[in-house]
Amino acid sequence: MLLYTSGTTGQAKGAELSHANLVLNALACNRLLENRAAQDTHLVVLPLFHSFGATVQMNAGFSTASTLVLQPRFDARQTVSLMQREDITVFAGVPTMWWGLLQALTDDVDVERIARNLRVGVSGGAALPAELVKQVRERLGVQVLEGYGLSETSPVVTFSDPAREPRPGSIGVPVWGVEVKLVNSDWSEVEDDGTGSAVGEIAVRGHNVMKGYHGRPEATAEAVRDGWFRTGDLARRDEDGFYDIVDRAKDLIIRGGFNVYPREIEEVLMTHPAVSLAAVVGVPHESHGEEIKAFVILDRDAEAGPDELVAWGRERMAAYKYPRVVEIVRTLPMTSTGKILKRELT
Repeated sequence: MLLYTSGTTGQAKGAELSHANLVLNALACNRLLENRAAQDTHLVVLPLFHSFGATVQMNAGFSTASTLVLQPRFDARQTVSLMQREDITVFAGVPTMWWGLLQALTDDVDVERIARNLRVGVSGGAALPAELVKQVRERLGVQVLEGYGLSETSPVVTFSDPAREPRPGSIGVPVWGVEVKLVNSDWSEVEDDGTGSAVGEIAVRGHNVMKGYHGRPEATAEAVRDGWFRTGDLARRDEDGFYDIVDRAKDLIIRGGFNVYPREIEEVLMTHPAVSLAAVVGVPHESHGEEIKAFVILDRDAEAGPDELVAWGRERMAAYKYPRVVEIVRTLPMTSTGKILKRELT
């Protein structure tokens, strides 16, 4: 299969995936989600041209004879209606879909019925803010299990270990048959200091790694070496082997010589009582090189001004981290798979 990357940071490339890539990844999903033959009903809101929906729900669902309820395009109100009517047991989505789902749980929704049927919640495609994990557990009574992967890795690389206590904010541990390590820009392995603070780029080797980029030998040679595929995502690994995504390498902001990871700032901003969703980017600055700017969607009926959010961030973040510029917006640009298009934020 040729599966094209989402192109959030550049031109989309066609990942060549083999039959073995796809079958083994679907079987790994079945083990992790404890999929039960002919008993589950998936609500599929993810597009099936994307690796997340294609593997985790379509291929894994077919292989266990599950019922797949297809929604042509994610619409939060319609999603909630389908969850009530079809007694959905498995829901998977990118973080913005989980966010939209929470917004749609209004007073006229039978939240109890949805929560009673829902046994598995899965998030992937981007880092899920811990605040959203908390809100989903409070409203729907389900622990969202986070996974991590890419089109080039069929996609699942790591996942929350079902045998261990969930760790909100972590993308879990490598799935069966897959190796993961953290590397520097020169491919050397990041030294583990035992504190879990060392940051490196995730590199992957295993049955899930693509054959290469279709018609792009130079791009393939740049991304794959000795069977290892470098992902472009930065992470830390704790003493128990759990990985935490720090950010996309291309999203890293360098402000006055300091490395700033947008995800960390977004996590803090989303704990503000008026903030519903946040996206942080670097914008050009004459003296600092880059300045930190936050785009914020407010909660329904909430009020907060840019100056208030800047002052609030200053109290809670290091001096080089807090956003100096905040813009209140009603929507954020997204891909067809629900990922925030940061390259369009300026």
